[in-house]
Amino acid sequence: MKTRNHISLAALILDVDGTLADTEETHRRAFNAAFHAHSLDWVWSADLYADLLQVTGGKERIGHYIDRLDIGPTARARLTDLIPLIHRTKTSMYAELVRLGSMRPRPGIRRLIEEARAAHVAVAIASTTSSANIDALLTASFGPDSLRWFSVVATGDIVARKKPAPDIYCTALDSLGVSPQQAVAIEDSQIGVEAAKAAGLVTIATPTRWTAAQDFTTADLVLDSLGDPADPLDEQDERRIGARYFGLRQLAALHTSRHPHTRATS
Repeated sequence: MKTRNHISLAALILDVDGTLADTEETHRRAFNAAFHAHSLDWVWSADLYADLLQVTGGKERIGHYIDRLDIGPTARARLTDLIPLIHRTKTSMYAELVRLGSMRPRPGIRRLIEEARAAHVAVAIASTTSSANIDALLTASFGPDSLRWFSVVATGDIVARKKPAPDIYCTALDSLGVSPQQAVAIEDSQIGVEAAKAAGLVTIATPTRWTAAQDFTTADLVLDSLGDPADPLDEQDERRIGARYFGLRQLAALHTSRHPHTRATS
């Protein structure tokens, strides 16, 4: 007789920027190109951009930057009105940079998606970035058919509150028809981890160079990457998970350790 889980691992929910691929330098370049296109003398350095990443959402990030400028109310209002146009330009430039650069997926992410799909674990996206940015990244980095890998693609433009609010994860869970106890999230930022945990999900953090200094103490597991057979984890992470790379077996074990009542029963 086959065993069945009382509450099984039913879904893997992924962030996009920094989680599927390290996209932030490309985003930064696109922002700066958009500013130049609109005759603005703004230049976001790497250090400034790392600080601005504490604000989720491209339009929100621009608005936050404008709020920090030492300018009068008339100039601030004029620039604020320009935000949607600046952001549309930035999105277009990001898509072109992605198309030309063909960013590589982070180690292990494609493999884990394939393992999950083969085991009939639904794979979903919960991201504060726009659907256009997601389409561009998936097509360039994973191939034109990759959007079909995901049962649900929940983006930042469909919720009122962006991360660290849990809204985008709650939306993804509702669309999948699963409870938080049946899913695991993977994120690369403190804000993302906070959003997933607030929604009740077991959460793995795989920080990038942009987020490595952030506080990931609420994550259930922190790894430099998921690793691959040809690009294994470092010795410390390998000892922690008992494998050279993080796969579906390790994902299910982490999920079960956080929800011990989900162990299979006949």
